[in-house]
Amino acid sequence: MVVIIDYGVGNLRSVQKSFERAGINTIISNDIKKISLANKLVLPGVGHFKHAIVSLKNSGLLDTLNKRVLDDKIPILGICLGMQLMTEFSEEGNLKGLGWIKAKTKKFKIDLKVPHIGWTTSKFVKSNKFTLGVDTSDEFYFVHSYYVETENENDNLFIANYSHNFVSGFNKDNIYGVQFHPEKSYKQGIQLLKNFANL
Repeated sequence: MVVIIDYGVGNLRSVQKSFERAGINTIISNDIKKISLANKLVLPGVGHFKHAIVSLKNSGLLDTLNKRVLDDKIPILGICLGMQLMTEFSEEGNLKGLGWIKAKTKKFKIDLKVPHIGWTTSKFVKSNKFTLGVDTSDEFYFVHSYYVETENENDNLFIANYSHNFVSGFNKDNIYGVQFHPEKSYKQGIQLLKNFANL
């Protein structure tokens, strides 16, 4: 069972519809019991880091999520802000994140227009079951003003460029995160969601 975590932040139905296009049934839930029974979790997110991390903490789900991710080690996919929440710290609000991966979320300090919006090539730097069927020239849809910088390059899964290279996807053990929106990225995005569900 794939559970899309509802903690009051995110385009949940859009993510669910994309899983449906991939032939994968999901449920949207904030029910601890359902999250405890899930074999895959999705952490979506749009908006401000501070609002999202406070909403997640206030949801009462944090202990359950830590157990499922860190102890049970079930696969979890963070999307956009959901990926950033997995890091140790964000410059957006200067707050601690979940700390599931050794990384920081930083603000773009560039001459180009911010937020970075639109289609950008996101090349994977290592192959695994999550990237099956995805080409290194595929473009994905981005909307973000902050980016993730990992401490360990071995955790990098995708790299994109907007004025400079940045980590557009990471993977450490059962933890996956993508800065882009697979649910808005047509067939290549749907392929990633299908791959995740089949891990």
